[in-house]
Amino acid sequence: MTMAAHDSSARWKTFFLEAKETEIFTLLSKQSNTPTLEVPFHELEAFDPDFAEDILQFPREILNTGKGTIRQICRERGEDLDVILRVGELPRDSRRTLREIGSADIEKLRSSDVQVIKISEIKPRMHIAVFQCEACGVSQEMVQNNERELLEPIRCPPTDQGGCDATAGRGGATRFNLVFNVSKLINNQWIEIQELPESVDSGAQPGRAKVLLEGDLVNKHLPGQRIVANMIPVVYSEILKNKKTPMFDIIYHLISSEHESVPFTEIKITDEEQEQILAVSKREDLLKLMQNSIAPSIYATGVMNFVKRSLALQLFGGVSRKNKDGTRTRGDIHILLMGDPGVAKSQLLTYVSELSPRGKFASGGGVSGAGLTAAAVRDTFADGRFALEAGVLPLSDRGLAAIDEFDKISKEDRSVMHPAMEQQRIDISKGGITASLPSRCAIIAAANPEKGRFSKRGANTSVIRSFSETGLPPPLASRFDIIWMMRDEVKAENDEMIAQHILRSRTRGVPEALIDEQVEMDPTKDDDDKVFDTGVDNSDLLTPSFLRKYIAFAKRNFHPNINKDVMAMILEYYVQERQSFGRQDQDEGEANVVPITARALEALIRLTEAHARMFLRNDAIAEDAKVALAVFKHWREESGIEDESEYSGHSVRQRNTSTIVNQIVRDICAENNNVATINSIYNRALVKKIDERTVDDIIQKLRTNGTLYSQKNDEYSFV
Repeated sequence: MTMAAHDSSARWKTFFLEAKETEIFTLLSKQSNTPTLEVPFHELEAFDPDFAEDILQFPREILNTGKGTIRQICRERGEDLDVILRVGELPRDSRRTLREIGSADIEKLRSSDVQVIKISEIKPRMHIAVFQCEACGVSQEMVQNNERELLEPIRCPPTDQGGCDATAGRGGATRFNLVFNVSKLINNQWIEIQELPESVDSGAQPGRAKVLLEGDLVNKHLPGQRIVANMIPVVYSEILKNKKTPMFDIIYHLISSEHESVPFTEIKITDEEQEQILAVSKREDLLKLMQNSIAPSIYATGVMNFVKRSLALQLFGGVSRKNKDGTRTRGDIHILLMGDPGVAKSQLLTYVSELSPRGKFASGGGVSGAGLTAAAVRDTFADGRFALEAGVLPLSDRGLAAIDEFDKISKEDRSVMHPAMEQQRIDISKGGITASLPSRCAIIAAANPEKGRFSKRGANTSVIRSFSETGLPPPLASRFDIIWMMRDEVKAENDEMIAQHILRSRTRGVPEALIDEQVEMDPTKDDDDKVFDTGVDNSDLLTPSFLRKYIAFAKRNFHPNINKDVMAMILEYYVQERQSFGRQDQDEGEANVVPITARALEALIRLTEAHARMFLRNDAIAEDAKVALAVFKHWREESGIEDESEYSGHSVRQRNTSTIVNQIVRDICAENNNVATINSIYNRALVKKIDERTVDDIIQKLRTNGTLYSQKNDEYSFV
């Protein structure tokens, strides 16, 4: 051990009195239940670099000395406080991944980027035990540094110190009793941590570890949180058949932790970057710029332009609101991409999940219901009771979950998606645990058809028909705000441009082997300080790092409201769509499909808010509603949303037009002694936007099938 470790008490005293006088005064005023003194590492380094380095090498001894020193300073000032010392913000060279921590790091201070996956209940631990000698009644304190065993005194203090010098144990003259009410307890808790998924090499399993927390760190961490954990690895001998072995388990003692960029709200944005964001937001072509910046390596033709536009809106999202009655309306936009294999669905999902700071990517083939929501697992910390381990959706809370191969998720597991998407809450009742986990995340899912490719029924095939080809349950369709149908169509002019784009993109990439050998720079790191980049077709793009900051700034500072004019535009479209599909005709004995529902109305509001947020507006304007309606109409109308009847050969719109005319005739007949003139039918049909020719055709059909008859020319009655 170095000299610094030996004379650490004097160094601590100088540091506390010179640099931490204000904090000590706050401690003495007893403002906190657990008095804690936080010391950033850079302050120690500035005060005494050698001493700071020694703390990394001999943390336990030096931190214990520091605790004793601060306690002594407090005693001198009239307060007996058990102060916890927290050293944080460690230098980058002390950072390791969990898989790298081994024998060389034992009992050193190390930091690691991790995610909390499980927490235990609180357990009190005695850290200063007071024992009383049975023979003479003298008490002595024993500091308990080992949580695995209670350290007891062997001998009473000598007679000159007030004791009787008797020994305990077999043949001893005394024994020692633990005095509970004078001993000092501290709250402890176990947590389980795991490496961040993005830092794990392909094919490797993420490192996991058990960590012991104490004092004010208890109950500060939740499953799913990302933290930088500053901790001391400690070893314990493995026990096999009640015998110790030469193999050791590593557990960690947490010294301090810093919360990482949890949601969008904690991305650091400088004043200069804020000015750049405001400048970009004033561009006329902002929507096109955003659209082109989403997965620029994928060439956009036809529907892909609209898909990218909707993904840009999804990243900004609408505004989640809480109502007076306690209900909540979600702001996250859910999108489903259905398409033939090879139309770049997975590529889009990967890009969007990496762009979102709390994005998670899961593939349907490799995820179970427990993996999506939460698994009840045996609690290895305690007595084998069950504990919850968070899955993909809770871990993506306030972020985005990208689920590929959505159609491969088993039927039972898929049902958990319904409440997770609409109520954005997962209610768990497993293994005696009843809990509610938040899943306030946007979901982007990709599904393939059951038979390999979608059937070619031409442009009129409805989204609902194609949706049924994926094998997904129909109620799930209404949970998605937007459903895209991406076909692999053969079009000579598009095919050539896509091929050129792919060839140009591939040749611009940097070989991975050269990046691994550090011969070439990683091109993704190159853009961290840039705002604009250039695509392969020389178009302007925003770099991913700047786009992430732009989205974070918008989500943090702008929560658009919708005024009456914008509401009127959305309402007009909604009512018009509902009316055009007409009422259900009881006589036909057939339930007409009404594809636009109240959920669609909410989807339009969310899209309008997302567009307003993209332009950094606090109030949505007519332009925002126009774009929202354009995106919405595109996927509904271009895709032929009406569900054609497989048997009648008529689309729903045709069937509903017939129903509307039938109802008009019925209403006029009811008012006019079972007589309806052709002119009165024309006039009412015109209000419903049905032309005279269509009316004539429908009346002719009704006469042919015997529903109507005509006594005079241009006058009709029901049979």
